[in-house]
Amino acid sequence: AGTSICGASAIVATNIVTEARDEDVTYAVAGITLFGTVAMLGFPLLAPVLGLDQHAFGLWAGASIHEVAQVIGAGFQDGAQAGETATVAKLTRVAMLAPMVITLGLMARRGNADGSAAKPPMPWFVVAFVAVVGLNSLVAMPAAVHSAIALATQIMLTMGLAAMGLQADISQLRSRGLRPLVLAFSAFLFIAAFSLTLVKFA
Repeated sequence: AGTSICGASAIVATNIVTEARDEDVTYAVAGITLFGTVAMLGFPLLAPVLGLDQHAFGLWAGASIHEVAQVIGAGFQDGAQAGETATVAKLTRVAMLAPMVITLGLMARRGNADGSAAKPPMPWFVVAFVAVVGLNSLVAMPAAVHSAIALATQIMLTMGLAAMGLQADISQLRSRGLRPLVLAFSAFLFIAAFSLTLVKFA
């Protein structure tokens, strides 16, 4: 979820229905942050080497880098057009968060060991997410309101991640070994190479 959609936000959202251990969520967030930062700093340096113009680089950054902030940071290093293109491409991926979480909720219901017909956990935040997207598309909000909401979002997400971190145990993270990190690295390489191939040759 963190690799394919929008980093830590997607991981935390997905955990609503997967109910993973805090240590696993923390490990996932750490891996996403690490490789997303590498991409944010490294991809702009690769743009001229790979022969990518601003539009192509923006598409690549938006399609492959994990966090929204990392995408914006990488995109605008290559120019205004690259930054705007990267932002739009990334928000297209973010829009997939709602259907993915709902699908995982249905899968969790089917996977109940006791075969119970209990309703899948309903991620109400997804409903709110879609509603706010619709509202923002139909109603022109003042820039000050946008800024205030963005700041509040950052504060609440930071508090949520900090709370998970306070409950995580370093020894338990170590017990998971390197396999999750290798998985995160493999996913990072795959999405970077696959999206670059589409941008260059599709």
